[in-house]
Order: sequence, then structure tokens, then C-alpha cells
Amino acid sequence: MRASVEIIEARDPSTAGHSERVADMTVRLAEEINRLDHGPFRETHFDARQLQEIRYAALLHDFGKVGVPEAVLLKAKKLYPAQLEALRYRFALARQQIELQHTHERLTHLVGHPECAQGCRHGGLDETSLQRAHARLDRYWDLLMRLNEPLVQAVETLDACREQLQEIAAYRVVNGNVEEPLISEQELEQLLVPKGSLTEAERAVIESHVSQTYRFLMQIPWTATLKQVPAIAHGHHEKLDGSGYPLGLSAAQIPLQSQIMTVSDIYDALAASDRPYKKALPADRAIAILREEAARNRVNAELVSLFEQRRVYQAAKR
Repeated sequence: MRASVEIIEARDPSTAGHSERVADMTVRLAEEINRLDHGPFRETHFDARQLQEIRYAALLHDFGKVGVPEAVLLKAKKLYPAQLEALRYRFALARQQIELQHTHERLTHLVGHPECAQGCRHGGLDETSLQRAHARLDRYWDLLMRLNEPLVQAVETLDACREQLQEIAAYRVVNGNVEEPLISEQELEQLLVPKGSLTEAERAVIESHVSQTYRFLMQIPWTATLKQVPAIAHGHHEKLDGSGYPLGLSAAQIPLQSQIMTVSDIYDALAASDRPYKKALPADRAIAILREEAARNRVNAELVSLFEQRRVYQAAKR
């Protein structure tokens, strides 16, 4: 069990400790349910065997991430590093070609008008026009770098950028003997992602880790007292309203143990130390987001309330 957790964390060092913290909080929340003598959970009780089962499921809930390509798993910006370098190269080519064109036109003009050697406007491409051409590339680059950040972009903000993005896409550079766009269609698609750093296709790859976890856990010959570990782990991204994954289960179909883990998993994802693609949130803000999710009937409101009231989040060692 410990070796499996170490394998998970070795794939993504930025999430180190996540599985342990989720396990600690999930077990603690289950223990708090055991202490209730009123409300919807008053007749629910997890014995020592079930608590161990919950812990194992929580420790291994992300094991399927070992099957997710590292480039997608660790993607911090909307463009991959190699794409950004290719884009930087094309911009350098564009600048070089502007300067070469300027020099060529200047020389051509001077050949026909030697009297301008001491300085005069020539061919419509003086130093001011050269500066304007460079300034246009600077504007393009600044816009693309802003869009490359994995921030939540309002639809209106993205729509306002589309006209300039179309202008950028129409810009051509000569790379060797081939003319190509300054920015590719794929890069544009990635930069127009409204939230986070992943496209829909990349997000589907990340989400596949749940199914891969389940398939892995089903290969283990669990004892009779631990046979629910795969099913519990399988449900940790399901939502009560059916909007979760991978099966789109509704509330009645999701094991309570999975619902408990979901609360802990969401909290830790929000409050964990800074990651390449996000800043850590303070506990009160993370709790507020959990309450919002509960109000939308995505996570169990009673569990969120208990998680907050009993300060279950303090069970996580950071």
C-alpha cells in the first residue's frame, strides 16, 4: 500500500502528500459520523474493518494517474513548453523578416536615390514604420502570454480577443522554404480554453485516471473485509446531481464512503500547497467553495457541514 502511494506521488511531486491527507480526513469524517446520535447519519456506523477499507480506498484513489501521460498530468499552462518555444521561434523569425524587409527596401531606395544617403523617408518604410511593425508583434505576444495563463477567463474577455487572434492567425512567416502561420490552429484552440490549462480532450485523459484506478484495484485479491475498496475509490469524482465521472452516478448510486472521500478530496485540491497551475486557498475559502458545491447538489451538504463544524480538515498533516 505504501509503495503504491509513493509511485503515485513520484509521478507528480507537486501533489506530494495528497493521498495521505485525503485518507486522514476521510477516515476522520467517517469517525465523526460514528459519533452522531441525531440527523440523517444517526444510524450509520463504520466499524474498525470498514474504517480500514475507507483508508485503503482513499490512499489509492488516484493510483490511475500512473497511466496518464506526464505532459498532460503536469501541464501548468495552456501551451506545452515545447509549443511555447516553437511560438517564440516563429516570433523571432517574424522580427527578423521585418528587419530584412526594411533593410532591403532601404537599400533598393538608396540605389535609385543616392541623395537620400544622408537621411530621408524612403519607400514608405522609415524607422517609425519599423517600430510600429515591432510594436504590433509585441502586442501579439503580450496577448498570447496573457491567454496562456490558466486563469478563469470570462466568455466576454475571450470574445473580445477573438478579432485580434484572427489577425494573429492570418500573419505568416517563412520558415525555411515554407510559409506558415504565426500561430497554429491547435495553439489557438488551447489558448481559448476558458478555465484552467486543459482542453476538453486533455481533461478527458486526466479524468480517465478514475477508471484506470478501478481496473488496477480490481486486480488485487482483496480479502472479504476489504472487497469494497475498488468501488469506494471508483466513486470519488461522482456528483450527487449526476454531473460527475466516470459513470455519471446519481446520489442513491454513490457509496456513502465515496461521498465522504469526495469532500476531503475537493478540500485538499483547493487548500493544498501551491501547484504549478494554482495557488493554495485558505481554509475558509476552500470551505466556502465546498458549501457552494453542496448548494448545487453536487456534494453531500450534511457531510460538508460536519466537515466544517468538527474541523475535520485539521486532521490533514501538511
